[in-house]
Amino acid sequence: MNSELYLADLEAKPAALATLADALATADPFEGLPDGVRRVLFLGMGSSRYAAGVAALRLRAAGIDAYADYASTTASYPAGPETLVVPISATGTSRETLDAVARYAGGPSFVAALTNHPASALAEAADLVVPMHAGEERGGVSCRTFQHTLALLLALESRLTGAGRDLPDLVRRSAEASADLLDRRDEWLALALELLDGPHGVYTVAPAERLSSAEQSALMFREGPRRPADACETGDWSHVDVYLTKTLDYRALLFPGSRYEDQAMDWVRQRGSTVVTVGGDVKDATAAIRYAHDGDADVALLTETLVAELVAAYWWSAAS
Repeated sequence: MNSELYLADLEAKPAALATLADALATADPFEGLPDGVRRVLFLGMGSSRYAAGVAALRLRAAGIDAYADYASTTASYPAGPETLVVPISATGTSRETLDAVARYAGGPSFVAALTNHPASALAEAADLVVPMHAGEERGGVSCRTFQHTLALLLALESRLTGAGRDLPDLVRRSAEASADLLDRRDEWLALALELLDGPHGVYTVAPAERLSSAEQSALMFREGPRRPADACETGDWSHVDVYLTKTLDYRALLFPGSRYEDQAMDWVRQRGSTVVTVGGDVKDATAAIRYAHDGDADVALLTETLVAELVAAYWWSAAS
């Protein structure tokens, strides 16, 4: 792992997204799926599972039975011809994911693997391989692959639901949003570094529909600069994390969009906690970081973690 190469990986996000958009415009990566899929089981660890959790929620909302499981679980849904198994691993070598796929490979379930390494062991076990087109992450941290996983899972959603969505356009707008945050970092990054730099870590908060943004952001603070960080769903915050504001120097990164964020902000106001919002203005937040196209929830899903990733990169570099 290398902080300078990690920063370079982040700076390459717009170009990598442009490559992915071109690939999506050329062909549907899930065209090889069989007919009759009634259930989708996502398997993964870490960032892969974070992305899968959001995808499963969206599919359930569309009427498709879908679940994102830890690949490390000893048992999950049984194999069956109507069950699509989607293992996700950027490297294609995650031990837990390979062990989980072994329960389904060669059986009645169709296995469609998402990986950044189409020649990996995971790819060899799959009936269909969906390349992430993220390029090599030389910093050793999953950042572009996380973003590309989310975009490809939106493509899977479109395939299974028949939803009319211009995925290449969405990915290109997300590239523009990422470029905007990178190009204007001198305007917002120094303040974010200062406001989030507390003695008790960083807390990330997001609505259920984009919970992966909070989970991935917290992981970036832990993985690079090795700082305490934890994620929470916005509505659940008032039931599980509100207590921390009474005793800690509470610093939060909030991804707006939940109808329950006002009740969380009530406690923030009462206890003088520090909240930085990403992609929207929230009353009484300490600061807000905006970017191009941030009014589109799908663009936000693909883009907003870049704020935490850049903060983590600069903290990591300073610590090194």
